[in-house]
Amino acid sequence: MGAGDSALMDKKEREDGVVGRIRTVWDWISASDPGLARLRMGLNVAVSMASSFGIEYGLARIIHVSGAGLIVAMLLGAIMAMQGTMALTGLITWQQKIKRAVFFPVAVGGGMAAGVVTSFNTDLSLSVFVLVMFVAVAIRKFGIPFFFYGFMGWMGYFFASFTHAAMGELPFLLLAVVVAAAWVLLLSLTALRTRPQRTLARTARAFGVRARAVAQAVARYLRADDEAEEERLRLRVRTQAARLSVAALMVEGWVVEPGALPQGWSALAVRRRLLEVQHAMDRMAWAATVLKGSRSPAVELAAEIAAALARRDDQQAAEWALGLRSVEGLQHRAACEFSRAAADFVEVATEAQSARAIKTAIGPDEFEPAVGLMMEDLPGSPAIAPTVNARGHHWNPLARLAFPVRQAIQVAIAGGLAILAGRALSPERYYWAVIAAFIMSAGTATRVDVLIKGVNRVIGTVAGLFAAVALAELTAGHVHAVLAVVVASMFFGIYLFRVSYAYMIFFLTIMLGQLYSILHEFSTGLLVMRLEETAVGTACGLVVSLLVVPISARDTVDTVRRGYMDELQAFLQKAAEAPKVGLTDALEQRVRLLENRHRQLVQVANPITPPLAWGITRPQVRHRLAMYAALTGYVRTLAVALRNTQSDTFPLNWSRACQRLADVVRRAADGASASESGLPLEIGESGEERTNPLMRTLGQIEGLVADFVSSEPL
Repeated sequence: MGAGDSALMDKKEREDGVVGRIRTVWDWISASDPGLARLRMGLNVAVSMASSFGIEYGLARIIHVSGAGLIVAMLLGAIMAMQGTMALTGLITWQQKIKRAVFFPVAVGGGMAAGVVTSFNTDLSLSVFVLVMFVAVAIRKFGIPFFFYGFMGWMGYFFASFTHAAMGELPFLLLAVVVAAAWVLLLSLTALRTRPQRTLARTARAFGVRARAVAQAVARYLRADDEAEEERLRLRVRTQAARLSVAALMVEGWVVEPGALPQGWSALAVRRRLLEVQHAMDRMAWAATVLKGSRSPAVELAAEIAAALARRDDQQAAEWALGLRSVEGLQHRAACEFSRAAADFVEVATEAQSARAIKTAIGPDEFEPAVGLMMEDLPGSPAIAPTVNARGHHWNPLARLAFPVRQAIQVAIAGGLAILAGRALSPERYYWAVIAAFIMSAGTATRVDVLIKGVNRVIGTVAGLFAAVALAELTAGHVHAVLAVVVASMFFGIYLFRVSYAYMIFFLTIMLGQLYSILHEFSTGLLVMRLEETAVGTACGLVVSLLVVPISARDTVDTVRRGYMDELQAFLQKAAEAPKVGLTDALEQRVRLLENRHRQLVQVANPITPPLAWGITRPQVRHRLAMYAALTGYVRTLAVALRNTQSDTFPLNWSRACQRLADVVRRAADGASASESGLPLEIGESGEERTNPLMRTLGQIEGLVADFVSSEPL
């Protein structure tokens, strides 16, 4: 080989290395943000805000507005663009978008008009401010659109009060709002419109990346050197499997959107393929645990197979998997199961790439997703709050009101307290305290949620102060640089919002520093005042959440846990009927519903850690959540096994065993003790049943249910 050939090979290796690193980074971004919902939201908000600056600037110039009026118009347009973009996210058809956007100016204009009319008297203005906060939250009971209308109305009132707008300025402000709303609508219908088929493809890709992340976690677990690392990596496998389930739920949310599925594709078949991938990963994780526990010499080969799957070397993994089946002794079953799971994963992945077996005659109209999307993402823990009773609902009539009304009462009281405390601290800057109290009380559900959000808000503000001071010095006197920082701050704030609320506040503080720089009001003392007012508003929101119709995090966990057990009972009752009628589709639907309940349980249980909860430790939470994860996996395994079982090959006592276990689950959900639950049923303990995979899996479900009954519920 000549020097030239060697140089070419070195260049190719470097290029392959660069491409590999880029793909690794992109896989990480894709897996952390299925469908790139957060990324697109951040980009859409940034584009809308940046372009609205130019639109409002042009409008102001056309009607000969300059100075403070020009800045006010640009700020109002940018805020309207940000809110409008988020309000239109998740809507697919142009009719839906127009129907929602046409009321944006009505909501903002109504708030501004109220602010202008009451501006002549400070006490009246502040009293109406409290009323506006109440109405802005109470109208959420009429649906998602009113969530945004209420916030826009509150924003309009605040903006009019903040700028001390006069009646003569109102027509120009309303014109700026109408133009911004029309511009945002136009962008959402054209350049920024959601393309369901592309988004579904990206979400499905994220599912695939997360599946390979499970394989990577399995490989690392198999190569663990000591017990502590082994336990940590076993937890990592469970975590990755849970993230895979979340991605599957997001795919389900997208397949029902108009135009998302390619022609001829079936939503039901997509669900089935996703379940097959999850089932393969479940089996691989189980087999890895058995092999690792037995210290089998096949562990290293199994680790190599999992690592090959993780790096997309499917052909090599399939070849190595054949060799794993030659393992003899006590580990033979686990080794064969690992081998078959790897082979099944490769087969499904190959079919998915060629789109085979996805096309069936079943149409999307016959498919019902387990969970709907909200702003192109799965609903968060606040969506659970309406199903939870407030503390004191037996004696307190306020606690028996609808959740949005209860929350509106909290917001109004917290806002009123924030006005009093904030004005005592600073008569001019009290609105920062009001904003903190409003956002905390209106965007959270449980007392723990309020506490966590409050802490994040203070942390984000403190960190943002230092960054704001440094950036303000760099951009001072450069308007274009200031606007660039404002837009970039909102992009990163929106993009990282679902990661942590502290990031949002960090970048929001930077943005405020830039805006005050434009207004020639920037100073370190001003930002410190913002921190103090934020702390005051946070304290007001926290006190109200603790004392006024509070929702307990413990009650929320219990509610979701009961919902999980109800879904498990429903699955077992359907499974009992499987030998008589074909219920495969219904069972798979129940699996997805159970996975969604498990997702909700993780969401509401994770914050319950010391010192936020007494009598429970973090290892206990992890252990109990791991039990729920294992139970969900066994149910998934059972559903796949039932699909592949002929009606004449079911165990004779299958239906009776399923129904008996369903009755036990119902009693366990009602809080029955071990003696009252009817356990043990000893499913799968007889010789014939022990060899039947259906009864064996049902027995594993019984064992976990027994653990739940005999221990303290999560």
